[in-house]
Amino acid sequence: MKQGNPPGLELERLAAHLEREVPGLVQGPLSAEVVQGGRSNLTYRVTDGKTRWVVRRPPLGHVLATAHDMAREYRVITALRDTEVPVPGTVLLCEDEEVLGAPFYVMEQVDGVPFRTSEELAPLGPERTRGVVLALPDTLVSLHAVDPAGVGLGDFGRPEGFLERQLRRWGKQLAASKNRELEGVDTLHESLAARLPESGPPSVVHGDFRLDNVLVGEGDRITAVLDWEMSTLGDPLTDLGLLAMYSEHPALPDSPVATTSDAPGHPSSAELVERYAAGSGRDVTRINWYTAFAYFKLAVILEGIHYRYTLGQTVGPGFDRIGDLVPAFIHDGLATLRKD
Repeated sequence: MKQGNPPGLELERLAAHLEREVPGLVQGPLSAEVVQGGRSNLTYRVTDGKTRWVVRRPPLGHVLATAHDMAREYRVITALRDTEVPVPGTVLLCEDEEVLGAPFYVMEQVDGVPFRTSEELAPLGPERTRGVVLALPDTLVSLHAVDPAGVGLGDFGRPEGFLERQLRRWGKQLAASKNRELEGVDTLHESLAARLPESGPPSVVHGDFRLDNVLVGEGDRITAVLDWEMSTLGDPLTDLGLLAMYSEHPALPDSPVATTSDAPGHPSSAELVERYAAGSGRDVTRINWYTAFAYFKLAVILEGIHYRYTLGQTVGPGFDRIGDLVPAFIHDGLATLRKD
């Protein structure tokens, strides 16, 4: 842990606020470090030398509060704490921007590591890798079995028309960042709309469920599901389709999309889908549509990054090559949809 204030986190102000809200919680001067790997909200590890916490806040200079809703993340994690879904314990939510310059929340730090690449999984060996990845659909089964109303999340989203709204949202996102011809992307979007599935019973949806958004601890057990900023009530198979996409798409050079499909022992996407179906009892016959939709979403996200690069709004290595990755996601989305 580093002494001094990391960007976006004034430790003395944080400590004073914690003492006001939870007297006796902090037992000494705070130190902190930024957790690398987050795509959106900023995450910090914080300690007083005895206890460890994690602080989450929106990115520096954020504009749209709804895109980085701290209260939403805090609410869903708190609601799930007494279920079978592994989540960190929550400490407090602060929506007063005077404290740190933005809303934030504090949760307990959970032991475990995220696996983002095949290289990180490789030391586990094929058998352990297989077990870790198979725990992902099992965790989705637990999440999707939660009764939203029973944990106070009955009004957490609008399941009716969920898929139509998702397609419309990502279509608008594409239009906002499209500054070049992308062969097949309109066909993919239109074909997804034409073949829209009928959703089954709704559930709490994570929205970005993948291996590097969970922590794996002792015994190769998933100790926490993280990054709930896209969670809502909706069609649970969108979570499964995204997991399938990440589990079958090959790793690409310089890609910001972490895939682990080529790790020795990694189960196929078909195995993960079958495992989920057996555990949940849900109908997964249209999973290719949901996987194709995941490819479409990732293509839109990557194109948005590429567009910001062309405007000079991104910094760091690799952004000049992201635009070259988009056609692969469009191609695989179309190929997957043809199997639906």
